[in-house]
Amino acid sequence: MSTTRKLRLGPLPKTENVKLAFTCSVGLKADLDRYAALHAQTYGEAVDATTLIPYMLETFMARDRGFRQKVTG
Repeated sequence: MSTTRKLRLGPLPKTENVKLAFTCSVGLKADLDRYAALHAQTYGEAVDATTLIPYMLETFMARDRGFRQKVTG
């Protein structure tokens, strides 16, 4: 796999955080770990799945037209 490809989730910005816990399937956790490894390889900065999850959710919500229409009225 080429490391020159861009991932949908780009480099991570620095932000303030609030801790949130959730439960996911074993398969999803494995996929998140693989994505984190690919993200680290692509952008040259070690990151784990727990760090990526908030950014993945932000990206998903920002692109959800139905949600955006409800929020922005």
